[in-house]
Amino acid sequence: MRNVISLNQDWLFSRVDCGLPKALPADWEKVNLPHTWNAVDGHDGNGGYARIKGWYAKSFKTPAQPLKGGRVYVEIPAAGQQATVYVNGSEVIYHEGGYSNFRADITDLCKAEEDNLLVIACSNENKSNVYPQAADFTFYGGLYRGVRLISVPDTHFDLDYLGGPGLKVTPKPCESGGATFELESWITKGDENFTVLYSIKDAEGKEVASACRPFDQTKVTVYVPDATLWDVDNPYLYTVSAILQRRNEACDEVSARVGVRSFSCDPQKGFILNGRELPLRGVSRHQDRLYKGNALTREDHFEDARLIKELGANTIRLAHYQHSQDFYDACDELGFIIWAEIPFISVMNQDPAAHQNCISQMKELITQNYNHPSICFWGISNEILIGGISEQLVENHKELNTLCKELDDTRLTTIAHVSMTPVDSPMHGITDVESYNHYFGWYGGKMEDNGPWLDEFHRVHPEICLGMSEYGCEGIITYHGPNPACKDYSEEYQALYHEHLAKVFDERPWMWSTHVWNMFDFGCAARDEGGVAGRNNKGLMTMDRKTKKDSYFVYQAYWSKKPMLHLAGKRYAQRAGDTTEIKVYSNQPAVSLYLNGKLVEEKTADKVFAFQVSLKDGFNIVTAVAGDLKDSTTLEKVEKEPDIYVLPEVNERAEGVANWFKLAGDLDLKAPMEFPEGKYSIHDTMEDLAKCPEAFRIMADAIKIAMNMKIEPGVGMWDMMKAMTPEKMVGMAGGMAPEGFLESINAKLIKIDKQ
Repeated sequence: MRNVISLNQDWLFSRVDCGLPKALPADWEKVNLPHTWNAVDGHDGNGGYARIKGWYAKSFKTPAQPLKGGRVYVEIPAAGQQATVYVNGSEVIYHEGGYSNFRADITDLCKAEEDNLLVIACSNENKSNVYPQAADFTFYGGLYRGVRLISVPDTHFDLDYLGGPGLKVTPKPCESGGATFELESWITKGDENFTVLYSIKDAEGKEVASACRPFDQTKVTVYVPDATLWDVDNPYLYTVSAILQRRNEACDEVSARVGVRSFSCDPQKGFILNGRELPLRGVSRHQDRLYKGNALTREDHFEDARLIKELGANTIRLAHYQHSQDFYDACDELGFIIWAEIPFISVMNQDPAAHQNCISQMKELITQNYNHPSICFWGISNEILIGGISEQLVENHKELNTLCKELDDTRLTTIAHVSMTPVDSPMHGITDVESYNHYFGWYGGKMEDNGPWLDEFHRVHPEICLGMSEYGCEGIITYHGPNPACKDYSEEYQALYHEHLAKVFDERPWMWSTHVWNMFDFGCAARDEGGVAGRNNKGLMTMDRKTKKDSYFVYQAYWSKKPMLHLAGKRYAQRAGDTTEIKVYSNQPAVSLYLNGKLVEEKTADKVFAFQVSLKDGFNIVTAVAGDLKDSTTLEKVEKEPDIYVLPEVNERAEGVANWFKLAGDLDLKAPMEFPEGKYSIHDTMEDLAKCPEAFRIMADAIKIAMNMKIEPGVGMWDMMKAMTPEKMVGMAGGMAPEGFLESINAKLIKIDKQ
């Protein structure tokens, strides 16, 4: 029978590219798996992280089957981003792509009696044909999901095809109330003596259907009467097992937990699950944690899923790559609708080998995860037009979409468009459903622009199922103030932004999905803004999972079916002024606010309750009450609020803009912009501007002022930004770039001859 052996303990690791060792090294660092060498530098804010080739080594005994023969496989659930596996000095497999499972048969290289040497070289160095090429997150390196040995008899369920489980289950509900289960498995080295016994058990472990098939005709459909449907509120799971039988002996066994559900999308009705309209409202999630990087345990994954469930979300977009089987399992168990995608993101590499890597990663994603009922959507790319559009890019997308349909005709395909994707772009209509990443109110425009934009797109394209795949803004729990504004990074502005967007989406149930960016702060070593470098701080929770920001409770009020009440602004603990605003988030119809034990006011409202309160000098106890729900905090009235409440860069930016205009001199900032031939302008890409130090410095200074972002060739997120023009980049700054700012940049650039 199959024996799965964990090899996660007692590894030796070298971050120096020392080459393949002939014996177990004595001077390497001792580590246990899961492990990444970027657990700290991937988000510590020091401006970079190790993108190297690291080496892992371990000895192991060859597992033996009870009968003569058998095969031994090494299984790596993921290795960032490229990996080569060696056994006893011989290379057994090379794999490209940092997020999927892969295996190799190592039987013929193993020693029967002596210890074997297993060496795995991992690299998160940039490789032109491996995605992701450029993205707003850290590309962690290492064996971050562990390593296993799988021992099987000579005849066994397939272990060689794309890291898949060797078993494929397609449940479909019937109008009769039952369900059909289409079953298929694949056998290695079978003969007429072998049969496959299928068994379907309900959640209580009772067998409800079965079938028996010869080894070479394993595909069969069975019927389960009175089937219970899998739903977000009742994620009912059946267990399907396949036993490979030789006469009276079970030789191998595989299983999968599956769910019976139907789903579709309609441009006017949104997402439909099991026949009922269900607007998908949820979050995106990255697979990392503070000072763990992406080396997460099963417990970490399940905790993340539970926190999202507590929020009241019913959907998760798994950004921007294949996640751990542990997390998919958690989503199956807890009831989430999942968008799973490959890291085809930001910039397309023209190398045909890069496209083949996309195809390979998509094949692995679908093959390895087909049986998970939570997955309803395959995502083919994210913000890919950042790097510009081409006929080849459009054709590559069509090919990926066709591939998804060939591999899985039961699920829908989707795409996440960058905000600047035109309404009439040829990128529309490729996938079954579509979404946009819009940051109006943070990058470009005002938060109030979201609703009108959605309505206009819906009017122009009534045939397209539209969603919002990313939206959000940074919130640092240190920063507070009575007048929250875009780019002040305050907890109050983040909450205000999400108050508005939650209402916008609630009023548009025809949107098939919305996904907050992001559930948790996550590592991005290239970032340096808001006073917290090395991270993207748009999460509803902090990266260490210790703190729920006020914005978390905005969505809990909108989405949770459990009664809830949250008094916002607790970290805004010292307040000045004659009056202050107290906000309460609740899904209850009425909230009462008490100040120092006395009723201030009782209000009826929808999710957001705002009270104006006059604090007394010194400490004040504020209590919110809704029925049996209570929440309380202590606020102090002070003469002057602490300086730490305001990000210094907020004032510096204002001064920087003023200085910029002083430097602009007497320019007519409202004059029509000109673009003389042979001169630089705001229509040139950042990559072209970088060819001229003078032109590039003008633009780099402007970006720092308008967006608080440092940009240098080859550093940070340069690969994402190099194809963008100043016009697009300043547009991302939105209201932070005052009138005439872009014109002044162009006026400076057109004085410089092109190199």
